[in-house]
Amino acid sequence: MADNAPKAPRQLALVLLVARFLRAVGGVSLLASETMRCSFRGPFARREFVHQVETVGIQSLTIAILTAAFSSMVMTVQFAVQMTRFGVKEYVGSVVSLSLVRELGPALTALMVGGRVGAGIAAELGSMRVTEQVDAIRAMGADPVRKLVVPRVLATTLALPLLTIFADILGVFGAMVVARLDSGVGMTLFLESMLRSVTLEDFMHGLVKTVFFGFLLGVIACYKGLSTSGGTEGVGRATTETVVITSLVTLCVDFVLTNLLLGFGL
Repeated sequence: MADNAPKAPRQLALVLLVARFLRAVGGVSLLASETMRCSFRGPFARREFVHQVETVGIQSLTIAILTAAFSSMVMTVQFAVQMTRFGVKEYVGSVVSLSLVRELGPALTALMVGGRVGAGIAAELGSMRVTEQVDAIRAMGADPVRKLVVPRVLATTLALPLLTIFADILGVFGAMVVARLDSGVGMTLFLESMLRSVTLEDFMHGLVKTVFFGFLLGVIACYKGLSTSGGTEGVGRATTETVVITSLVTLCVDFVLTNLLLGFGL
């Protein structure tokens, strides 16, 4: 009896953790379905949507470009050193461009923008939740999902692919410059190597994933914001959890989508 006593609290904690996880998954799924329903039915706050596109897209452009550019430049230096040892330095452009377009561009953009935007959305909606502004919207007969969630989710879903396009272009350009200055690979050789290897399917492979990343980022951030409780301390907790959860979900979904898209030939 004495040996089994300490196991009961641990088992109870595990059950509560699983129950909390399942409740969160169910809540996110319900919010996602409601968001999709409201997106295709009836009007939503178009002015708020434009504002969110500016916040998510334009204001995140710098961080997305810098992340992709410096990541691609580091990869170029590393690959050039290693590939020189095997006498295939001319393929640096192919390797770096494929890695950036198919994987690093979409994933790093989603992680960096997700941390910035997700925290902002969770903090904003969480503050509205604890100050009862969300309840006031319901009291006036408006739908909080249509008014608050839909513009933000649509903005993240639209802006993330566009940011990824800019990140890919500037990342390739940065890699090309570094390859010329640091590794002696000519820009013409770099471009020819890239154009021989990178196809439209490779570009679409990365771009399709960002649509899912953006949608999940917006839904999770909105869910954490609308489910905030506990005053200002709860807002801070929801903001931190949003950054962690969106980062983990992005990496997990990236793995799943990569396998699925490769199965479909992308």
